Amino acid sequence: MAETLSKADCCGEMRSMTARVLHLLGSAAPPITYLPDAITLAQSDGWEVCVGLTPTAAEWAEAHIPHMETASGHPVRVVPRRLGEGAVWPPADVTILAPATLNTINTCALGLTPNVVTGVIAEVLGKRQPLVVMPCLNDAFATHPQFGRSVETLRGAGVRVLLGEGGFQPNPPGEGRPKEYPWHLALAAAHEALA
Repeated sequence: MAETLSKADCCGEMRSMTARVLHLLGSAAPPITYLPDAITLAQSDGWEVCVGLTPTAAEWAEAHIPHMETASGHPVRVVPRRLGEGAVWPPADVTILAPATLNTINTCALGLTPNVVTGVIAEVLGKRQPLVVMPCLNDAFATHPQFGRSVETLRGAGVRVLLGEGGFQPNPPGEGRPKEYPWHLALAAAHEALA
């Protein structure tokens, strides 16, 4: 007797064929430990989510990685692919880099690729694909002269950088509120990037 698909199986199959793909990349800032919540929020909004982390972000979120892989159905990427290895994720409709630290933003703006996150960003920039970057840094870091230049470089390349009004607002050193990181703003910007 042939097996029949349940409504849930059928709908899940349709969702995987029609879902928009979001590559959600994060660096080592305190909100990274709340990334599972961001995945859930994105999925409830119709995104198929693939997660990539810088090495330090992966250390900070290590306890959450198995859950993120189960929830997303994709491996969490921390290291680049091996030579000859095929793609491990479906192509992105939009990429979000959040939380994005001073180091990661400067590295991306300079076109350097020391890790999988900055490598993916360099490729996204080169292909002119939709990219949203939401920083997470204190106001002392935000006043560093290179940071301002990096933000302008990224914006000049068509990146939507969510900083200031309508985006991430830097706090004084030691006064961060990682639970309040505005993931919803990055997801809203991802939707706008598709328009």
